[in-house]
Amino acid sequence: MSIFSRLADIVNSNLNALLASAEDPEKIIRLIIQEMEDTLVEVRSSAVRTIAERRDLERRAESLRREEDEWQRKAELALARGREDLARGALTAKSHRAQARANLDQQIAVLTGGLSQQNDDITKLQAKLADAKKRQQSLAARRTTAGNRLMVREKLHDDRINDAFFRFEQAERSLDHLEGRVEAFDLGRGKGSVPTLEDELAALEANEAVDAELAALKARLGNSLPAGEAAASEKKE
Repeated sequence: MSIFSRLADIVNSNLNALLASAEDPEKIIRLIIQEMEDTLVEVRSSAVRTIAERRDLERRAESLRREEDEWQRKAELALARGREDLARGALTAKSHRAQARANLDQQIAVLTGGLSQQNDDITKLQAKLADAKKRQQSLAARRTTAGNRLMVREKLHDDRINDAFFRFEQAERSLDHLEGRVEAFDLGRGKGSVPTLEDELAALEANEAVDAELAALKARLGNSLPAGEAAASEKKE
């Protein structure tokens, strides 16, 4: 396949259709990018050779133009000296130079048109290359994101994680049972249980308060009762 044929295929290619039909889009787009870059290098190298060839033709055409002028001058000189035969020969030589220069001008025009087409093709190819590189970056980013999401999903559904949480739940139930046993020891301690030191001290303080209140009540009642009843009350005590 020639450089220009391959270039036309790449420039006219539909990247979306290529990617949609490919089993491995990333591989396809890498190949496309590589092909585009290689083609750009080859086309630029070809353009350099074409430019050099055109300049050479232009120099030769300019040399022929100068020769035409020179043969024109010689023909005029010969005619002025009455040498029509020499003038005719000079004009013939000039005609040959003119025909050769015309041929060179045609070649230069072809090369100029080719360079213009190459420039258009290179511009299109560079745009395609930029688009392909953007697609490559997008595919790489999507692949990374999808890979991370898949890894998270796999972790969420990993039997080892589920087993670990099941063991956590077992440990929590064991702790609940142990704490229940501790609380069970305190059940029923309010009745029929051996009083603690704190319990006895609290009861003593409560009794003292009751005795003090009872004494005060008796004192009030003793002041309000008749003497005989007060004496009888004291005897009862």
